[in-house]
Amino acid sequence: MKRIKDEDLFKTVEEVFDKATLEGLYYLINSRVIDVMYGAIASGKESKLYLALNPHGELIAVKIYLTSSSEFRRGILKYIDGDPRFKGVKRDTRALVYAWSQKEFKNLERALSAGVRVPKPIAVHRNIMVMEFIGGREGPAPTLKEAGLKDPRRGLKVLMSYIHRLFRSAELVHGDLSEYNVMVKGEELVLFDFGQAVLTSHPLADDLLKRDIINVLNYFQRQGVLREGWSPEEVVKLIRRGPEEELERYLDLQLT
Repeated sequence: MKRIKDEDLFKTVEEVFDKATLEGLYYLINSRVIDVMYGAIASGKESKLYLALNPHGELIAVKIYLTSSSEFRRGILKYIDGDPRFKGVKRDTRALVYAWSQKEFKNLERALSAGVRVPKPIAVHRNIMVMEFIGGREGPAPTLKEAGLKDPRRGLKVLMSYIHRLFRSAELVHGDLSEYNVMVKGEELVLFDFGQAVLTSHPLADDLLKRDIINVLNYFQRQGVLREGWSPEEVVKLIRRGPEEELERYLDLQLT
C-alpha cells in the first residue's frame, strides 16, 4: 500500500479519523474509489458525512460511522439481531459498526434494484461507506423538511410508492422514514439513511412499516393535502396484499 501524507489527503482532519479509519480511507484511495477528502457536510451522533472527489473529479459522499460510541452500539443491536445477513456478528462495538455500514450498503443496493430513488452505493470498507452525492457544487440537496414541495399531492404518491416498492420488491422496511430523511433534488425525492432498514422477515418489520406510514401521511396531512380519517392499518393491508395501483386509488380518495 502506498504511503500518503495526511496533509495531501485531507483538507480537514478531525477526531473521527482514528488509526483504523485512516487505514480504511487509504485502502479506498489505493482502490481508486476516493481521490480527495474534504470537510464534513453533515454530522450526527453515529456518523459524519464528508464531501469527496473520485479519481474522475466527480463529487461523492463518504459516510464514516464513529466506532467509539457505546450508545450507538446499544441502539443498533435491535436492528441487527433478527437479520440473517448478520447472524453471528461479534458483539464488540467496532464489529457491530462495521456490520452496520455493510448493512446500509446492502440495503441501498436492494432499494435501488427495486426502483426506489436512493443515493447510489459505490463502495464499503470497515466503517466507511462511499455513495453518490445528492446535491451540487453549492452543497447537499435540502431535506423535505427544509424545502417543502411545489406539488405535495405528487410527493405523497411518490413517497408511498417508494414504501410499497421497498416492501414488495426489495423486501425492506426503511424504519425511520420522515420528512427529515428525504432529500429534494429538483423534481426528485431521494430517500436516505438506510442503516436501520430491516428485512420484511425481521421481528420489528410490521411496527416499523406502520411507523413509516404514519410519519409520511401525518406530514402530508399537515401540508393540507390529506384529509383526516385515513387508516394506517388499511394502508399496511394494501401494501401487503395489493399492487401499487390499489394503494394509489386509496390515497386519491383521501386527498383534499
